[in-house]
Amino acid sequence: MRKIRERIREIYRKHTPSVKLPLIILTVLFCMIPLLVESRILARSSRQEQVERRIIDVQNQCQILSNKMSRSGYLTNSALDNAAIDTELSLLSDIFSGQILIVNSGFKIVEDTFAISDGKTLISDEVIRCFQGENTSRYDSLKHYFVLAIPIPEFEQETGTITTGKTAGVMIVTASTESMYSLEESLKDKASLYEMMIFVIVLIVTILSVHLIMKPFGTLIASIRRAGDGNLDEDVNEEAYRETKQISGTINKTLEKLKAVDQSRQEFVSNVSHELKTPITSIRVLADSLMGMEDAPKELYQEFMHDISDEIDRESKIIDDLLTLVRMDKASSELSCTQVQINGLIEMVLKRLRPIARKRNIELIFESKRDVTADIDEVKFSLAINNLVENAVKYNKEDGWVRVTLDADHKFFYLKVADSGIGIPAEFKERVFERFYRVDKARSRETGGTGLGLAITRSVVLMHHGAIRVDSVEGEGSTFMVRIPLIYIP
Repeated sequence: MRKIRERIREIYRKHTPSVKLPLIILTVLFCMIPLLVESRILARSSRQEQVERRIIDVQNQCQILSNKMSRSGYLTNSALDNAAIDTELSLLSDIFSGQILIVNSGFKIVEDTFAISDGKTLISDEVIRCFQGENTSRYDSLKHYFVLAIPIPEFEQETGTITTGKTAGVMIVTASTESMYSLEESLKDKASLYEMMIFVIVLIVTILSVHLIMKPFGTLIASIRRAGDGNLDEDVNEEAYRETKQISGTINKTLEKLKAVDQSRQEFVSNVSHELKTPITSIRVLADSLMGMEDAPKELYQEFMHDISDEIDRESKIIDDLLTLVRMDKASSELSCTQVQINGLIEMVLKRLRPIARKRNIELIFESKRDVTADIDEVKFSLAINNLVENAVKYNKEDGWVRVTLDADHKFFYLKVADSGIGIPAEFKERVFERFYRVDKARSRETGGTGLGLAITRSVVLMHHGAIRVDSVEGEGSTFMVRIPLIYIP
């Protein structure tokens, strides 16, 4: 069964139906079902009404004949005296396509229009109730006939009036409704034809309507396809409906992001090419200079070789940072999170960077407001802290300071790295986390910066579901603020 279900799902995925199909089906159903139900209800009520009308008509005519039989003394006269009424009974029987029985007070059949039950005894519920003064009727819808029991009242010869409440006999009328059934079937056939015509009309109108309704969505799909083919400059403006307007807006925003990503990719490739080419060019120039000097002194050779070594180190640093950034771009599932004591981790990073800070007489200060333990990837997060503190040292003033502050609440821990450095111009603050972006390119090269440190730091923070921002005043210093959840939830 499992294989069968999987096969069905696979087929459905390969042959996913259009939304037009369920729309057409639902619309047709909503239109046709009430029509069919109403048609059946009307047919049933019409049939019931016709049967009731037929019963009343037969009952009225038989009631008239019953009174005539009472006045003529039909049940007490001889057969010769009843010839006229017998003829009338036969005519009514033919008109109703049925049978009429006359039963006397002794439950004996004195007249049968079919001439098959004369002289027989008939004791039935209808007859008994009729002798009690009730008019009864019974309809058999399966066999298409109804039965009426009509009392024949007694006639007082002395007063010349019909005695109310006294029954001399019973008239049993069995009438067919077959002709009505045949007419009903004919009407059903015509109704079915009309329903089919209505179904075809509804289907055609529905298909055209759904096509017109879905046309704007087709335009959107075409635009998305063109975007998928690489055409990102075309705006989507489909405002036929509120939904298409919203989708158009979302698509345009997505296209803008894609264009930004594409532009960023191009800039990244250009920056990588430039950054990697610059040290190589410097090495090439230095090497050509050395080869062009046949009798250059040893000190000059050493100076040039030292410069070449520095350029090689810078090239290696760029490559290492690029590889680190590529690894950071992968899914956060690659984090190896453990319970880490953040205070000790920061102290270890500061200990590693203090020799660099001493060269410029920069004081590294660590302020811990409380002991903090959190779920982090120790290797990656230590790299982020290192980049923030190292940048604060590199872009600082002589005899300056760098203050690292750690605090926490019940959900997050907060890391703040403040410095007394050169600061960041307001117009550049939003771009400092971009790859290869450097506010002061000349100074960055002097300090050995690659323009990737803050980009790596931002990637690490985002991988930990955290946030990072910067406040800075040009000429006064910068403060980087990091917020990380205490418990990592993948």
